[in-house]
Amino acid sequence: MPANKKHLTKSFHQRFAKITAGFFGGYLVTVSLFMALSLWCDRAGTMVTLIFGGFILWAGLMVSAFLFKNGWLAWLLYLALTVAFSAVFYFNQYTATV
Repeated sequence: MPANKKHLTKSFHQRFAKITAGFFGGYLVTVSLFMALSLWCDRAGTMVTLIFGGFILWAGLMVSAFLFKNGWLAWLLYLALTVAFSAVFYFNQYTATV
């Protein structure tokens, strides 16, 4: 059964933004989140958890990018989350005692 045309994105730029935000942006958010979590939890255990739990989070973020009406808004949200988690990791990596 073919998809209903009224639900498909007509603009190439929006489609491109949603696909790349889901694929690359979701990956960046996932990795930066687990790096920030590694400051408070066991680093080795967190990185092993990234292998399994990271895939589930990444797949969820990939699907959720298509729920946005505007693909560039998805990119903006994913980049903001990536910067926030990376800043937490960057500014706390020398003060953590794990």
